[in-house]
Amino acid sequence: MIRNDVVASLELPRRTAAIVLAGGRGSRLLDLTANRSKPAVHFGGKFRIIDFALSNAVNSGVRRIAVLTQYTSHSLIQHIQMAWGFLRGELNEFVHVLPANQRMGSEVWYQGTADAVHQNQEVIKSFHCDYTIVLAGDHIYKMNYAIALAHHVEHGRGCTVACVEVPKEQASGFGILNANEAGIVTDFVEKPLDPPTVPTAPDRSLASMGIYVFDTAFLLDELARDAADPASTHDFGRDLIPRLVREGRVVAHRFESSAVNRKADAEPYWRDVGTLDSYWDANIDLTATVPQLNLYDDRWPIWTYQPQLPPAKFVHNSDERRGVAIESLVSGGCIVSGRVQSSLLFSGVRVHSKAIVEAAVVLPGAQIGRGARLRRVVIDCDCQIPPDLVVGEDPDHDARRFVRTDSGITLITGAMIDRLSS
Repeated sequence: MIRNDVVASLELPRRTAAIVLAGGRGSRLLDLTANRSKPAVHFGGKFRIIDFALSNAVNSGVRRIAVLTQYTSHSLIQHIQMAWGFLRGELNEFVHVLPANQRMGSEVWYQGTADAVHQNQEVIKSFHCDYTIVLAGDHIYKMNYAIALAHHVEHGRGCTVACVEVPKEQASGFGILNANEAGIVTDFVEKPLDPPTVPTAPDRSLASMGIYVFDTAFLLDELARDAADPASTHDFGRDLIPRLVREGRVVAHRFESSAVNRKADAEPYWRDVGTLDSYWDANIDLTATVPQLNLYDDRWPIWTYQPQLPPAKFVHNSDERRGVAIESLVSGGCIVSGRVQSSLLFSGVRVHSKAIVEAAVVLPGAQIGRGARLRRVVIDCDCQIPPDLVVGEDPDHDARRFVRTDSGITLITGAMIDRLSS
């Protein structure tokens, strides 16, 4: 006999729609988001950041999805059209892109995350779903939303917030919450300067993952209530969730309960790649022999668009000229005749002879010139690195030419290279 909880885990996703918030500027990624929104930024050798939230939804059985866009959305919309057209409308499966638009009588775009969802309330109603998951489109993780849905229905409070423990020193960048023994959220504060900590771990804080599960009718009512409040900034983290917490309507769902591919005795893997340092870290994490985030599990694949490219190629075999990659990920279409170590090369990258690339994240189409030496860098798409360029050995010189973070990660774009020769 099939247990009732198993039946529920199969049935609930079919009664659920996902709303993915994908309109963020991603300004902390600096020049990397000059021409693309944060969810459209490349990640992991062949993916875009948004592919993780969308893949989690599809793999969980949630196949009615709307993506809300706003800033510099062209590349994101193009990617979704190319990568996510495999769902079948005949089966009521889809990924709809909903660009920001001005409503009749209004001269403003989305004023906050809650307002973005509220402005699309008619679309949400048309899905005829009992439950709605609101997702951030700019985090890296693997999660079974069906488990969070079951947890939400079991508690019946109207709203569930997924949360994960983070080090206290990083917590000021997140919404931080406290929950009692029953799992009811008792306090929620957005990006506090002095974050509250977990009672059993004074160096840890419980952070919102930007994942909210709602009863759909409850969500629509609360969005209308928020829209009518002139004092509200119309944001989930700043306004709507704190108010619901004060009313005792929010339950905490711990990420460790629904994390996919979690390694034994390891924290579940979730990363907000909102800064250049965290973006570099999360990509370089994948070069470990046994990375915390498993991209090789075909039971929970990350779906994306893949151009038709030949296999990666390593050329030449002499002492002075040999294509080598050590502890690295090398994507399709790459040709390597230099040395690559602890790096991630996206599709179509060229590393020319005698070049040395170490601890680098090299985005699609970039070319590394002969004899260049690059260390701890992020290289933007189609960037042409000139021969013999050296980056990563002289911090002051790097900072004058490129964008360099305090921790020593250097971002190189095509515009920066063009300025070198002007």
